[in-house]
Order: sequence, then C-alpha cells, then structure tokens
Amino acid sequence: MRLVTLALVVVASAGSAAASSPDAWTAFRAETAKRCLALARQQGMKTPKVIVHPWGSSGHGIAVLLEGADKRICLMDKRTKAVDLTPGS
Repeated sequence: MRLVTLALVVVASAGSAAASSPDAWTAFRAETAKRCLALARQQGMKTPKVIVHPWGSSGHGIAVLLEGADKRICLMDKRTKAVDLTPGS
C-alpha cells in the first residue's frame, strides 16, 4: 500500500511540474521583463539590462535589473501581475 501511495505522489508531482508548456514559460518571462522594465523606467532607470529567472518562485516572477552601478530586484505577482521593485543602490 505504501508503494502505491508513493507512486501516486511521484506521478502527481511530475505532472504539476510539467504542466506549463515552453511557450507559456516564454510568455511568462516576457511579461515579467515588460512589467519590471516599465516600473524601473517610472523610477528613473533609463535602459537597464533585465535578467528574468526562468520560472520565478511559486508565487512570483523574479527579475534583476542592472544599469551601471544601479542594481535592483523586481517581483511580479503571478496571480495579480502587480510588480514591486527594490530601491536603487
């Protein structure tokens, strides 16, 4: 019985990890970059390099924005799409 339960847990976990298609992850990264870049420009950054984590966390898209010595971290809520940016360094 334990083996059957363990097998079901493994199968369920594998299915949820592979639930998003490559196209969905590409769109997620593009939206994270777009929203983070827009907020960064509102806060005074001109043309930062945007590096988006491929999957983010369970609840957020994560990006690092770099422009000269200015380095910031941006979080985008996966559900609401709201973004937040750390202050400039």
